[in-house]
Amino acid sequence: MRICMIAEGSYPYVTGGVSSWIHSLITNIPEHEFVIFTIGAFEKQRGQFKYKLPPNVVEVKEIFLDAYMRESGEWGHRFRLSDIEQESFQSLLGGRGHVEWGVLFNLLRTKQFRVAADFLMSKDYFDLLVELCKERYPQIPFTEMFWTVRSMVLPLFLSIRHDIPKADLYHSVSTGYAGVIGALAKHLHKKPFIVTEHGIYSREREEEIIKAGWVKGYFKDLWIEYFYRLSECAYDSADEVITLFSRNREIEIELGCHPDKIKIIPNGVNLSDYEEVVMEKRPDDSIVRIGAIVRVVPIKDIKTMIQSFALVKREVPHAELYIMGPSEEDEEYLMECQQLVDTLQVEGVIFTGEVRIIEYLGRMDIMVLSSVSEGMPLAILEGMASAKPFVATDVGSCRDLLHGRDDDIGPGGIIVPVMHYDQMATAVIKLCKNKRLREEMGRNGLERAGKHYTRKQFIEGYQHLYDSYGWVNAWRV
Repeated sequence: MRICMIAEGSYPYVTGGVSSWIHSLITNIPEHEFVIFTIGAFEKQRGQFKYKLPPNVVEVKEIFLDAYMRESGEWGHRFRLSDIEQESFQSLLGGRGHVEWGVLFNLLRTKQFRVAADFLMSKDYFDLLVELCKERYPQIPFTEMFWTVRSMVLPLFLSIRHDIPKADLYHSVSTGYAGVIGALAKHLHKKPFIVTEHGIYSREREEEIIKAGWVKGYFKDLWIEYFYRLSECAYDSADEVITLFSRNREIEIELGCHPDKIKIIPNGVNLSDYEEVVMEKRPDDSIVRIGAIVRVVPIKDIKTMIQSFALVKREVPHAELYIMGPSEEDEEYLMECQQLVDTLQVEGVIFTGEVRIIEYLGRMDIMVLSSVSEGMPLAILEGMASAKPFVATDVGSCRDLLHGRDDDIGPGGIIVPVMHYDQMATAVIKLCKNKRLREEMGRNGLERAGKHYTRKQFIEGYQHLYDSYGWVNAWRV
Protein backbone atom coordinates (compact mmCIF):
# COMPACT_ATOMS: atom_id res chain seq x y z
CA MET A 1 0.00 0.00 0.00
CA ARG A 2 1.18 3.54 -0.71
CA ILE A 3 0.34 5.98 2.10
CA CYS A 4 0.64 9.74 1.78
CA MET A 5 1.63 11.16 5.17
CA ILE A 6 0.68 14.85 5.45
CA ALA A 7 2.60 16.88 8.03
CA GLU A 8 2.44 20.56 8.94
CA GLY A 9 5.32 22.37 10.59
CA SER A 10 7.08 19.22 11.68
CA TYR A 11 8.62 16.30 9.76
CA PRO A 12 11.26 16.27 8.39
CA TYR A 13 12.38 19.82 9.29
CA VAL A 14 11.99 19.68 13.09
CA THR A 15 13.16 17.01 15.53
CA GLY A 16 11.22 15.61 18.47
CA GLY A 17 7.49 15.48 19.16
CA VAL A 18 5.29 14.80 16.14
CA SER A 19 8.34 14.50 13.87
CA SER A 20 9.77 11.67 16.00
CA TRP A 21 6.35 10.03 15.97
CA ILE A 22 6.16 10.12 12.16
CA HIS A 23 9.72 8.84 11.73
CA SER A 24 9.14 6.00 14.18
CA LEU A 25 5.89 4.97 12.50
CA ILE A 26 7.31 4.95 8.97
CA THR A 27 10.52 3.18 10.02
CA ASN A 28 8.66 0.45 11.88
CA ILE A 29 6.16 -0.30 9.11
CA PRO A 30 8.50 -1.14 6.19
CA GLU A 31 5.84 -3.21 4.41
CA HIS A 32 4.16 0.00 3.18
CA GLU A 33 5.48 2.78 0.94
CA PHE A 34 5.15 6.36 2.11
CA VAL A 35 4.93 9.69 0.34
CA ILE A 36 5.64 12.67 2.60
CA PHE A 37 3.55 15.76 1.85
CA THR A 38 5.11 18.34 4.13
CA ILE A 39 3.84 21.85 4.76
CA GLY A 40 6.65 24.09 5.98
CA ALA A 41 6.52 27.64 7.24
CA PHE A 42 9.37 29.12 5.19
CA GLU A 43 10.83 28.46 1.75
CA LYS A 44 14.32 28.60 3.27
CA GLN A 45 13.56 25.22 4.88
CA ARG A 46 13.40 23.46 1.50
CA GLY A 47 15.53 20.33 1.58
CA GLN A 48 16.79 21.06 5.11
CA PHE A 49 15.79 17.69 6.52
CA LYS A 50 16.72 16.77 10.10
CA TYR A 51 16.07 13.07 9.49
CA LYS A 52 17.61 10.49 7.19
CA LEU A 53 14.51 9.28 5.39
CA PRO A 54 13.81 5.54 5.58
CA PRO A 55 14.03 3.55 2.31
CA ASN A 56 10.25 3.07 2.20
CA VAL A 57 9.80 6.84 1.71
CA VAL A 58 9.45 7.04 -2.07
CA GLU A 59 8.68 10.75 -2.51
CA VAL A 60 8.72 14.04 -0.62
CA LYS A 61 6.45 16.88 -1.70
CA GLU A 62 7.34 20.21 -0.07
CA ILE A 63 5.15 23.31 0.03
CA PHE A 64 5.65 26.47 2.11
CA LEU A 65 3.12 28.84 3.59
CA ASP A 66 5.25 31.95 3.12
CA ALA A 67 4.78 31.63 -0.65
CA TYR A 68 1.84 34.03 -0.32
CA MET A 69 4.32 36.87 0.25
CA ARG A 70 5.51 36.47 -3.34
CA GLU A 71 2.02 36.14 -4.84
CA SER A 72 0.40 39.10 -6.62
CA GLY A 73 -2.90 39.21 -8.43
CA GLU A 74 -4.64 41.46 -10.94
CA TRP A 75 -7.20 43.95 -9.71
CA GLY A 76 -10.79 44.19 -10.75
CA HIS A 77 -11.84 40.85 -12.28
CA ARG A 78 -15.43 39.62 -11.97
CA PHE A 79 -15.77 35.81 -11.82
CA ARG A 80 -19.55 35.47 -11.50
CA LEU A 81 -19.57 33.13 -8.51
CA SER A 82 -22.61 30.95 -7.90
CA ASP A 83 -24.70 31.40 -4.76
CA ILE A 84 -23.16 28.36 -3.06
CA GLU A 85 -19.64 29.54 -3.94
CA GLN A 86 -20.37 32.95 -2.46
CA GLU A 87 -21.89 31.42 0.67
CA SER A 88 -18.94 29.09 1.20
CA PHE A 89 -16.38 31.87 0.80
CA GLN A 90 -18.44 34.06 3.14
CA SER A 91 -18.51 31.30 5.77
CA LEU A 92 -14.78 30.67 5.48
CA LEU A 93 -14.03 34.39 5.84
CA GLY A 94 -15.92 34.65 9.11
CA GLY A 95 -19.57 34.66 8.15
CA ARG A 96 -22.34 32.33 9.27
CA GLY A 97 -23.27 29.02 7.70
CA HIS A 98 -21.43 25.95 6.48
CA VAL A 99 -18.36 25.85 4.27
CA GLU A 100 -18.88 23.55 1.28
CA TRP A 101 -15.25 22.54 0.93
CA GLY A 102 -15.76 20.50 -2.24
CA VAL A 103 -17.17 23.61 -3.91
CA LEU A 104 -14.17 25.69 -2.83
CA PHE A 105 -11.70 23.00 -3.89
CA ASN A 106 -13.18 22.83 -7.39
CA LEU A 107 -13.34 26.59 -7.79
CA LEU A 108 -9.84 27.37 -6.49
CA ARG A 109 -8.24 24.69 -8.67
CA THR A 110 -9.89 25.79 -11.91
CA LYS A 111 -8.06 27.76 -14.57
CA GLN A 112 -10.58 30.52 -13.96
CA PHE A 113 -7.95 32.04 -11.68
CA ARG A 114 -4.52 32.65 -13.17
CA VAL A 115 -3.15 32.66 -9.61
CA ALA A 116 -4.93 32.38 -6.26
CA ALA A 117 -4.39 36.08 -5.56
CA ASP A 118 -6.55 36.96 -8.57
CA PHE A 119 -9.64 36.04 -6.56
CA LEU A 120 -8.51 38.15 -3.60
CA MET A 121 -8.09 41.15 -5.93
CA SER A 122 -11.45 40.60 -7.60
CA LYS A 123 -14.72 42.51 -7.39
CA ASP A 124 -16.34 39.34 -6.07
CA TYR A 125 -14.01 39.23 -3.05
CA PHE A 126 -14.50 42.96 -2.49
CA ASP A 127 -18.28 42.53 -2.43
CA LEU A 128 -18.12 39.53 -0.08
CA LEU A 129 -15.88 41.39 2.32
CA VAL A 130 -18.06 44.53 2.27
CA GLU A 131 -21.07 42.40 3.17
CA LEU A 132 -19.11 40.64 5.96
CA CYS A 133 -17.96 43.95 7.42
CA LYS A 134 -21.49 45.34 7.43
CA GLU A 135 -22.81 42.23 9.16
CA ARG A 136 -20.11 41.58 11.78
CA TYR A 137 -17.37 44.23 11.81
CA PRO A 138 -18.95 47.62 11.11
CA GLN A 139 -16.48 49.49 13.37
CA ILE A 140 -13.28 48.08 11.81
CA PRO A 141 -11.55 50.08 9.03
CA PHE A 142 -12.22 48.29 5.75
CA THR A 143 -8.63 48.51 4.50
CA GLU A 144 -7.38 46.74 7.63
CA MET A 145 -9.99 44.02 7.18
CA PHE A 146 -9.12 43.65 3.50
CA TRP A 147 -5.41 43.02 4.04
CA THR A 148 -5.89 40.96 7.20
CA VAL A 149 -8.25 38.50 5.57
CA ARG A 150 -6.04 38.34 2.48
CA SER A 151 -3.01 37.35 4.56
CA MET A 152 -5.15 34.86 6.47
CA VAL A 153 -6.61 32.88 3.56
CA LEU A 154 -4.05 33.26 0.77
CA PRO A 155 -1.64 30.61 2.19
CA LEU A 156 -4.60 28.20 2.29
CA PHE A 157 -5.66 29.02 -1.27
CA LEU A 158 -2.12 28.53 -2.55
CA SER A 159 -1.89 25.18 -0.74
CA ILE A 160 -5.15 24.00 -2.30
CA ARG A 161 -3.81 24.72 -5.80
CA HIS A 162 -0.81 22.40 -5.39
CA ASP A 163 -0.76 18.95 -7.01
CA ILE A 164 -1.50 16.13 -4.58
CA PRO A 165 0.53 12.91 -5.04
CA LYS A 166 -1.53 9.79 -5.78
CA ALA A 167 -1.73 7.21 -3.00
CA ASP A 168 -3.99 4.47 -1.65
CA LEU A 169 -4.53 6.19 1.69
CA TYR A 170 -4.03 9.74 2.95
CA HIS A 171 -2.95 10.22 6.56
CA SER A 172 -2.77 13.69 8.05
CA VAL A 173 -1.01 14.07 11.39
CA SER A 174 -3.00 17.14 12.41
CA THR A 175 -6.06 19.08 11.33
CA GLY A 176 -5.36 22.66 10.15
CA TYR A 177 -3.68 23.03 6.76
CA ALA A 178 -2.62 19.38 6.78
CA GLY A 179 -6.20 18.33 7.43
CA VAL A 180 -7.49 20.45 4.54
CA ILE A 181 -4.88 18.91 2.21
CA GLY A 182 -6.04 15.44 3.31
CA ALA A 183 -9.66 16.38 2.61
CA LEU A 184 -8.60 17.74 -0.79
CA ALA A 185 -6.75 14.50 -1.59
CA LYS A 186 -9.86 12.47 -0.78
CA HIS A 187 -11.95 14.82 -2.92
CA LEU A 188 -9.60 14.57 -5.90
CA HIS A 189 -8.49 10.94 -5.81
CA LYS A 190 -11.50 9.27 -4.13
CA LYS A 191 -9.30 7.45 -1.62
CA PRO A 192 -9.71 7.08 2.15
CA PHE A 193 -8.46 9.80 4.48
CA ILE A 194 -7.55 9.45 8.16
CA VAL A 195 -6.36 12.00 10.71
CA THR A 196 -4.18 11.52 13.77
CA GLU A 197 -4.58 14.46 16.11
CA HIS A 198 -1.87 14.66 18.77
CA GLY A 199 -2.90 17.91 20.42
CA ILE A 200 -6.11 19.71 19.53
CA TYR A 201 -4.88 21.90 16.65
CA SER A 202 -7.62 24.52 16.78
CA ARG A 203 -7.28 24.94 20.55
CA GLU A 204 -3.50 25.33 20.25
CA ARG A 205 -3.88 28.01 17.56
CA GLU A 206 -6.47 29.78 19.73
CA GLU A 207 -4.03 29.90 22.65
CA GLU A 208 -1.28 31.26 20.42
CA ILE A 209 -3.50 33.93 18.86
CA ILE A 210 -4.82 35.14 22.21
CA LYS A 211 -1.22 35.80 23.29
CA ALA A 212 0.05 37.02 19.91
CA GLY A 213 1.19 40.61 19.62
CA TRP A 214 0.99 40.59 15.82
CA VAL A 215 -2.82 40.15 15.81
CA LYS A 216 -4.82 43.25 16.75
CA GLY A 217 -7.43 42.60 19.40
CA TYR A 218 -10.45 43.00 17.16
CA PHE A 219 -9.04 40.48 14.64
CA LYS A 220 -8.30 37.72 17.16
CA ASP A 221 -11.80 36.21 16.95
CA LEU A 222 -11.60 36.24 13.16
CA TRP A 223 -8.33 34.26 13.17
CA ILE A 224 -9.55 31.85 15.84
CA GLU A 225 -12.78 31.09 13.96
CA TYR A 226 -10.76 30.54 10.79
CA PHE A 227 -8.65 27.79 12.37
CA TYR A 228 -11.76 26.13 13.77
CA ARG A 229 -13.14 26.10 10.21
CA LEU A 230 -10.01 24.31 9.00
CA SER A 231 -10.40 21.67 11.70
CA GLU A 232 -14.07 21.18 10.79
CA CYS A 233 -12.98 20.41 7.24
CA ALA A 234 -10.76 17.56 8.43
CA TYR A 235 -13.29 16.17 10.90
CA ASP A 236 -16.08 16.17 8.33
CA SER A 237 -14.03 14.61 5.55
CA ALA A 238 -12.03 12.02 7.47
CA ASP A 239 -13.03 8.37 7.44
CA GLU A 240 -11.45 7.95 10.86
CA VAL A 241 -9.92 10.31 13.42
CA ILE A 242 -7.24 8.82 15.64
CA THR A 243 -6.40 10.44 18.92
CA LEU A 244 -4.07 9.47 21.75
CA PHE A 245 -6.22 9.54 24.87
CA SER A 246 -9.80 9.86 26.04
CA ARG A 247 -9.85 13.55 26.96
CA ASN A 248 -8.81 14.47 23.41
CA ARG A 249 -11.69 12.36 22.12
CA GLU A 250 -14.13 14.29 24.31
CA ILE A 251 -12.83 17.63 23.00
CA GLU A 252 -13.03 16.48 19.37
CA ILE A 253 -16.67 15.51 19.90
CA GLU A 254 -17.33 18.95 21.45
CA LEU A 255 -15.82 20.51 18.32
CA GLY A 256 -18.14 18.59 16.01
CA CYS A 257 -16.33 15.37 15.13
CA HIS A 258 -18.71 12.41 14.92
CA PRO A 259 -18.06 10.06 17.88
CA ASP A 260 -18.18 6.96 15.69
CA LYS A 261 -15.18 8.19 13.69
CA ILE A 262 -12.84 8.47 16.67
CA LYS A 263 -10.40 5.75 17.70
CA ILE A 264 -7.72 5.88 20.40
CA ILE A 265 -4.19 4.61 19.70
CA PRO A 266 -1.72 5.78 22.38
CA ASN A 267 1.89 6.62 21.63
CA GLY A 268 4.54 4.17 22.70
CA VAL A 269 8.22 3.92 23.52
CA ASN A 270 10.71 1.09 23.06
CA LEU A 271 11.81 0.30 26.60
CA SER A 272 14.83 -1.70 25.46
CA ASP A 273 16.33 1.51 24.03
CA TYR A 274 16.54 2.90 27.56
CA GLU A 275 17.76 -0.14 29.50
CA GLU A 276 21.31 1.22 29.78
CA VAL A 277 19.94 4.59 30.92
CA VAL A 278 17.97 2.89 33.71
CA MET A 279 21.10 1.01 34.83
CA GLU A 280 23.45 3.99 34.48
CA LYS A 281 24.83 5.38 37.71
CA ARG A 282 24.36 9.11 38.09
CA PRO A 283 27.45 11.27 38.77
CA ASP A 284 28.84 10.97 42.29
CA ASP A 285 28.32 14.56 43.37
CA SER A 286 25.79 16.73 45.18
CA ILE A 287 24.31 18.36 42.08
CA VAL A 288 20.62 17.76 41.40
CA ARG A 289 20.18 17.75 37.64
CA ILE A 290 16.78 18.74 36.28
CA GLY A 291 16.11 18.03 32.61
CA ALA A 292 13.60 19.18 30.02
CA ILE A 293 13.28 17.48 26.63
CA VAL A 294 11.69 20.30 24.70
CA ARG A 295 11.75 22.58 21.67
CA VAL A 296 12.40 26.17 22.67
CA VAL A 297 9.09 27.61 21.42
CA PRO A 298 6.31 29.56 23.19
CA ILE A 299 3.82 26.68 23.42
CA LYS A 300 6.35 24.83 25.62
CA ASP A 301 6.40 27.85 27.99
CA ILE A 302 10.12 27.77 28.72
CA LYS A 303 9.76 31.07 30.59
CA THR A 304 7.62 29.44 33.29
CA MET A 305 10.24 26.70 33.58
CA ILE A 306 13.00 29.29 34.07
CA GLN A 307 10.99 31.29 36.61
CA SER A 308 10.29 28.06 38.47
CA PHE A 309 13.97 27.13 38.48
CA ALA A 310 14.89 30.53 39.90
CA LEU A 311 12.79 29.65 42.97
CA VAL A 312 14.26 26.15 43.11
CA LYS A 313 17.78 27.61 43.28
CA ARG A 314 16.90 29.46 46.49
CA GLU A 315 16.15 26.17 48.22
CA VAL A 316 18.50 23.90 46.29
CA PRO A 317 21.50 26.03 45.30
CA HIS A 318 23.36 23.05 43.80
CA ALA A 319 20.59 22.36 41.23
CA GLU A 320 21.12 22.60 37.46
CA LEU A 321 18.54 22.89 34.68
CA TYR A 322 19.26 21.31 31.29
CA ILE A 323 16.96 22.52 28.50
CA MET A 324 17.57 19.86 25.86
CA GLY A 325 16.23 20.42 22.38
CA PRO A 326 16.41 22.49 19.20
CA SER A 327 16.28 26.25 19.61
CA GLU A 328 16.52 27.59 16.05
CA GLU A 329 12.79 27.29 15.34
CA ASP A 330 12.01 30.58 17.11
CA GLU A 331 15.23 32.52 17.65
CA GLU A 332 13.40 35.54 19.05
CA TYR A 333 11.80 33.41 21.76
CA LEU A 334 15.17 31.80 22.56
CA MET A 335 16.65 35.27 23.04
CA GLU A 336 13.77 36.24 25.34
CA CYS A 337 14.36 33.11 27.43
CA GLN A 338 18.08 33.81 27.69
CA GLN A 339 17.36 37.41 28.65
CA LEU A 340 15.00 36.15 31.37
CA VAL A 341 17.82 34.00 32.77
CA ASP A 342 20.05 37.09 32.87
CA THR A 343 17.33 39.29 34.39
CA LEU A 344 16.62 36.78 37.17
CA GLN A 345 20.36 36.31 37.65
CA VAL A 346 19.81 32.58 37.95
CA GLU A 347 22.84 30.35 37.48
CA GLY A 348 22.90 26.75 36.31
CA VAL A 349 20.57 27.02 33.28
CA ILE A 350 22.10 25.17 30.33
CA PHE A 351 20.61 25.37 26.83
CA THR A 352 22.16 22.30 25.21
CA GLY A 353 20.63 22.78 21.78
CA GLU A 354 19.81 19.67 19.81
CA VAL A 355 21.53 16.64 21.37
CA ARG A 356 21.17 12.86 21.61
CA ILE A 357 18.76 12.86 24.52
CA ILE A 358 19.62 9.32 25.54
CA GLU A 359 23.18 10.45 26.31
CA TYR A 360 21.87 12.96 28.86
CA LEU A 361 18.96 11.11 30.47
CA GLY A 362 21.08 8.89 32.69
CA ARG A 363 22.53 11.94 34.45
CA MET A 364 19.17 13.53 35.19
CA ASP A 365 17.48 13.27 38.60
CA ILE A 366 14.18 14.96 37.73
CA MET A 367 12.43 15.80 34.45
CA VAL A 368 10.12 18.78 33.90
CA LEU A 369 7.54 19.79 31.29
CA SER A 370 5.93 23.25 31.44
CA SER A 371 3.87 23.24 28.22
CA VAL A 372 0.60 25.13 27.87
CA SER A 373 -0.68 22.51 25.42
CA GLU A 374 0.27 18.93 24.62
CA GLY A 375 -1.07 15.73 23.18
CA MET A 376 0.74 12.68 24.51
CA PRO A 377 4.27 14.01 24.90
CA LEU A 378 7.04 11.66 23.86
CA ALA A 379 9.28 13.54 26.28
CA ILE A 380 7.33 12.10 29.21
CA LEU A 381 7.35 8.61 27.71
CA GLU A 382 11.12 8.83 27.27
CA GLY A 383 11.49 9.93 30.88
CA MET A 384 9.23 7.12 32.12
CA ALA A 385 11.19 4.56 30.09
CA SER A 386 14.34 5.91 31.78
CA ALA A 387 12.78 5.60 35.27
CA LYS A 388 12.91 9.37 35.83
CA PRO A 389 10.25 11.18 37.88
CA PHE A 390 8.45 14.08 36.21
CA VAL A 391 6.94 17.40 37.21
CA ALA A 392 4.53 18.35 34.40
CA THR A 393 1.70 20.76 33.71
CA ASP A 394 -1.85 19.45 33.61
CA VAL A 395 -2.20 19.42 29.83
CA GLY A 396 -3.01 16.74 27.28
CA SER A 397 -2.45 13.23 28.63
CA CYS A 398 0.21 14.21 31.18
CA ARG A 399 -2.03 13.33 34.12
CA ASP A 400 -2.92 9.95 32.63
CA LEU A 401 0.72 9.17 31.92
CA LEU A 402 2.01 10.07 35.35
CA HIS A 403 -0.95 9.12 37.56
CA GLY A 404 -2.57 6.38 35.48
CA ARG A 405 -6.21 5.37 35.32
CA ASP A 406 -6.99 2.76 37.97
CA ASP A 407 -3.97 0.64 37.04
CA ASP A 408 -2.83 0.06 40.65
CA ILE A 409 0.54 1.66 39.87
CA GLY A 410 1.60 4.63 41.96
CA PRO A 411 2.32 8.12 40.58
CA GLY A 412 5.26 8.60 38.24
CA GLY A 413 5.49 12.28 39.01
CA ILE A 414 3.68 15.41 40.11
CA ILE A 415 1.10 17.37 38.08
CA VAL A 416 0.88 21.16 38.48
CA PRO A 417 -1.35 23.86 36.90
CA VAL A 418 -0.32 25.59 33.67
CA MET A 419 1.82 28.74 34.08
CA HIS A 420 2.02 28.41 37.88
CA TYR A 421 5.77 28.60 38.26
CA ASP A 422 5.51 28.75 42.05
CA GLN A 423 3.66 25.42 42.24
CA MET A 424 6.07 23.88 39.73
CA ALA A 425 8.97 25.04 41.89
CA THR A 426 7.38 23.59 45.04
CA ALA A 427 6.98 20.20 43.33
CA VAL A 428 10.54 20.21 42.00
CA ILE A 429 11.95 21.19 45.41
CA LYS A 430 9.99 18.34 47.01
CA LEU A 431 11.65 15.85 44.66
CA CYS A 432 15.07 17.48 44.97
CA LYS A 433 14.97 16.92 48.74
CA ASN A 434 13.61 13.38 48.68
CA LYS A 435 15.76 10.87 46.79
CA ARG A 436 13.60 7.94 47.88
CA LEU A 437 10.48 9.59 46.43
CA ARG A 438 12.34 10.29 43.17
CA GLU A 439 13.33 6.65 42.84
CA GLU A 440 9.86 5.38 43.72
CA MET A 441 8.17 7.63 41.15
CA GLY A 442 10.77 6.65 38.56
CA ARG A 443 10.01 2.96 39.09
CA ASN A 444 6.27 3.63 38.85
CA GLY A 445 6.69 5.48 35.55
CA LEU A 446 8.80 2.67 34.10
CA GLU A 447 6.23 0.07 35.14
CA ARG A 448 3.36 2.08 33.65
CA ALA A 449 5.23 2.59 30.36
CA GLY A 450 5.85 -1.17 30.11
CA LYS A 451 2.21 -1.96 30.80
CA HIS A 452 0.41 0.58 28.64
CA TYR A 453 2.77 2.52 26.36
CA THR A 454 5.13 0.28 24.44
CA ARG A 455 6.23 0.93 20.88
CA LYS A 456 5.04 -2.58 19.98
CA GLN A 457 1.48 -1.69 21.00
CA PHE A 458 1.68 1.62 19.14
CA ILE A 459 3.00 0.10 15.89
CA GLU A 460 0.56 -2.80 15.95
CA GLY A 461 -2.30 -0.33 16.37
CA TYR A 462 -1.34 1.44 13.14
CA GLN A 463 -0.58 -1.77 11.30
CA HIS A 464 -4.12 -2.96 12.02
CA LEU A 465 -5.48 0.45 11.04
CA TYR A 466 -3.65 0.48 7.70
CA ASP A 467 -4.55 -3.16 7.03
CA SER A 468 -8.22 -2.28 7.48
CA TYR A 469 -7.91 -0.18 4.30
CA GLY A 470 -6.39 -3.02 2.29
CA TRP A 471 -9.54 -3.13 0.17
CA VAL A 472 -8.53 0.00 -1.76
CA ASN A 473 -7.05 -0.59 -5.19
CA ALA A 474 -3.28 -0.67 -5.01
CA TRP A 475 -1.61 2.51 -6.24
CA ARG A 476 -0.24 2.36 -9.75
CA VAL A 477 1.70 4.83 -11.89
